[in-house]
Amino acid sequence: MQTDQLKQEIIQYAKQIGIDKIGFASADIFGELKERLKRQQELSYQSGFEKGSLEERTEPQRLLPEAQSIISIAIAYPSRMKNAPKSTKEERRGLFARASWGIDYHVVLRERLEKLAAFILEQVPDAVNKVMVDTGELSDRAVAERAGIGFSGKNTSIITPEYGSFVYLGEMITNIPFLPDEPLEDSCGDCRKCMDACPTGALVGDGGQLNAQRCIAFLTQTKDFLPDEFRTKIGNRIYGCDTCQQVCPKNKGIDFHIHPEFEPEHDIAKPKLIPMLQISNREFKEKFGPISGAWRGKKPLQRNALIALGHYKDKTAITEMIEVMNNDPRPVIRGTAAWSLGKIGTEEAFRAIKDAMTKETDEQVCFEMKKGLEFQKQSAVN
Repeated sequence: MQTDQLKQEIIQYAKQIGIDKIGFASADIFGELKERLKRQQELSYQSGFEKGSLEERTEPQRLLPEAQSIISIAIAYPSRMKNAPKSTKEERRGLFARASWGIDYHVVLRERLEKLAAFILEQVPDAVNKVMVDTGELSDRAVAERAGIGFSGKNTSIITPEYGSFVYLGEMITNIPFLPDEPLEDSCGDCRKCMDACPTGALVGDGGQLNAQRCIAFLTQTKDFLPDEFRTKIGNRIYGCDTCQQVCPKNKGIDFHIHPEFEPEHDIAKPKLIPMLQISNREFKEKFGPISGAWRGKKPLQRNALIALGHYKDKTAITEMIEVMNNDPRPVIRGTAAWSLGKIGTEEAFRAIKDAMTKETDEQVCFEMKKGLEFQKQSAVN
């Protein structure tokens, strides 16, 4: 079969199985990306979640020696929650980023790509394919950009003409030499709304470069104590951050509800904060296990929930937070609870921190307790 004909058949089949965009790229070395990644390493901008060596991340033939082409796919997800529950004084809620709404996109995209690979094998029995979604070595964005799925915006997201940046990306390396598609022209122009709106200044340079160490989406996934400067920045975010997408003019009016798998469940996408503090492992897996935001386990999410309650100065949470501060076996959770109790700032909260300090043996937790008590001094001055 001619590759041009096969390409058209693949495009048609992709539509049938729920792939919203598909593009074809060469498997040449990603030279420009390699230089950018080198700079990231030199500047310590990486998150630490990256997989593979610099060569594996930029040279497709390191991953599939027979590589001739890469097929890139995009699937749209919603940007708005229908009938979203309100966070009230009596019942404060946190927020998961849109990319974590519904079923884990890694599962959905991998299933689509594996169907696509099986279809290709039916047409070309000696085809060799390698499927990747987010956790692979290749940069999904670099592949999508080369394949004409969209252009890479200053917010480091791929922006498509149809769906804005609200798309999941995945790819398949193959030994079939498809004719590559044309990349799209960058149309950010002089706009820098995403850079100006980023709460932590994580978008650096002239845009298009991310200091992951300052990105809230990354910080909400870390497991240690959150650095002080970011605690007031994350607000009620439990996982991820959408600010740079929300302010992007290319996303204005964009909201697609094409795939039922990505529709958010209210009590998962905007969970009540207090019940998260002492949720058991079994309850956590049952409730949050199917979403992508659960991949780091419950500890970072509980830490973020404690910070969110401090952000809200939620006095209704004090009893639960004191319980956590006194009895949780994890120092990060005890210490964060103490800091947040200080942030709430009632006499009951300060008294509980002082009592807990007399029994606490962990130095870092004691340090957080002292920081919590600093809020008492600040309120006395004010």
